[in-house]
Amino acid sequence: MRRRILDLTCLCALLALVACAKRNNQAGGGTNAAAAPAAMPTPEPAAAPALSLGDVAGKWNMRAVPETGDTTPTLYLMTATSDTSGWVFAFAAGLTVPAHVAVSGDSLLIHAGPYASVRRKGVQVTTDGMLRRQGDAIVGTTVAHYKTTKPDSVLRLRVQGTRAP
Repeated sequence: MRRRILDLTCLCALLALVACAKRNNQAGGGTNAAAAPAAMPTPEPAAAPALSLGDVAGKWNMRAVPETGDTTPTLYLMTATSDTSGWVFAFAAGLTVPAHVAVSGDSLLIHAGPYASVRRKGVQVTTDGMLRRQGDAIVGTTVAHYKTTKPDSVLRLRVQGTRAP
């Protein structure tokens, strides 16, 4: 009987030793892990180059189209400067709106308003957009928040701009 208890004790100790050795090798801490060549880490993709306001300084013909529903474009001329002052949206009807800008990595963040909406007559709107360079163009999205009590007080638009001659 003592022999069986001793055999079971040895068997349990052996199983515990094997289990610990497997766990240690899987974690990279065993002698086998040290002998195996280390896997080469996968290189991270190159980060997009940071955008500067000077990169987009100038005049841009802009076109904003709702993502859903009415696809009539809103057209305007955006004047961009190499610093955060002097940014303006000029709409065809003569309305000019100052814009506040900031750069975050490769993105240009633009806030304008409140101002009289050219899409919805008699309604004030505030817009917040994000643009990125894409070749010779700038593209992105804008969210328009209309001051109204109706359920459709927010409009998402796709925005694209090309340099004005």
